Amino acid sequence: MAIVDLVMPKLGESIVEATILKWLKQPGDSVKQDETVLEIATDKVDSEVPSTVEGVLEEVLFKVNDIVPVGTVIARLRSAAEERKESIAPVVAPAVHVAQPVQRTTAAPAREPIYVPATTSNGHSNGHPAVSGTSRFYSPLVLNIAGSEGVSMTELERMPGTGSEGRVTKKDILQYVSDKKQGKVISNQSSGSDTKVNMQPGKQVAVNDAPAAIAHSGNTEIIEMDRMRKLIADHMVRSKHTSPHVTSFTEADVTNLVQWRDKIKQSFEKREGTKITFTPLFIEAIVRCIKKYPLINSSLDGDKIIIKKDINIGMATALPSGNLIVPVIKNADNYNLVGLSKQVNTLAENARNNKLQPSDIQDGSFTLTNVGTFGSLMGTPIINQPQVAILAVGAIKKRPVVIETDQGDTIGIRHMMYLSMSYDHRIIDGALGASFLSAVAAELEHFNIERDF
Repeated sequence: MAIVDLVMPKLGESIVEATILKWLKQPGDSVKQDETVLEIATDKVDSEVPSTVEGVLEEVLFKVNDIVPVGTVIARLRSAAEERKESIAPVVAPAVHVAQPVQRTTAAPAREPIYVPATTSNGHSNGHPAVSGTSRFYSPLVLNIAGSEGVSMTELERMPGTGSEGRVTKKDILQYVSDKKQGKVISNQSSGSDTKVNMQPGKQVAVNDAPAAIAHSGNTEIIEMDRMRKLIADHMVRSKHTSPHVTSFTEADVTNLVQWRDKIKQSFEKREGTKITFTPLFIEAIVRCIKKYPLINSSLDGDKIIIKKDINIGMATALPSGNLIVPVIKNADNYNLVGLSKQVNTLAENARNNKLQPSDIQDGSFTLTNVGTFGSLMGTPIINQPQVAILAVGAIKKRPVVIETDQGDTIGIRHMMYLSMSYDHRIIDGALGASFLSAVAAELEHFNIERDF
């Protein structure tokens, strides 16, 4: 009987750790090959980890809610396969996490790891070590330097960062420590109530004095945020902290578009085997305008503007739980309308059924959100970092409007829709933001009602 190590899988380039949600098998249970052993959660997606061998679960090395770095052995299975050569597993640095302490079971020397695949469920946001009670994110290296040099969390929060999205880099904190030793900065540590950085191995970043609990009076109900809602909340706060948001508004007469869709939707579904919604029509217009205004399809890295050549359109999708996720259509400019429709419908269906892959929600360069789905006329969307713009479309409503004709002005009933776009004012000025938004509206207004699909 050979011992086979089950390893925490890597679910994406930016994912460095995962939380154990539930063990579906316990020590002593029989496990078939490809049968799910446990469920895990990252800040991108929820996943199931299957076994690569048939055998018996010998040992579980982590508990539910433990945060485990990718590549770490999480369990051992006893298999009837040929005995494997034992070797010491690579050393993995301890994860820094803020929600709760990481409780680990002392493990025996690890054998040669077998990396297992993962099938996914759902999730959302970006993963970087954070400190509880703050809106900034810090790498383990920065936190380690802060702890060893006696730099408090208050000082870290006030420290200007030159890294991506204003983050504090190693260079920033070393410069701060040097200036502090020379008396060029004041630490503001006059009381013992300041937050300390605790970087002892195997322990979380600690906050010595947490804010006092708020007393609630009257008839109230307290609901604990689920994991995904916490991630969304953190992502939204970080976006507002990172980007100075400006929102521009316009409206579009989409009568031609509405009438064309009504005319062809049945034949479209019969011929292509999928429904046509308004979303692929909006994305088609956005893609054309991005090609005219490429700076909209960019991100900011310190003082460098990174213009993305790939047009990857994220589409905000509401989940049955009420949470939000943003699957991404990669290289949207390579698809015709039929292809866009199939991509939109497939991603939306997978999102609702918890079948998105980690790659489905990564590398977006611009986001579309349809606030009109639930009846809103318009909205002020929050930028999906590290992108620099997000466009919202409102509900399509019939309204009496003035129609300009060669014979003079007249009043008619038209299908009207508001569009709004929030953009990062650090690199996108009002002129560019308004010009792009107006261009999208013009694309929709001048939709060719005689076109084929």
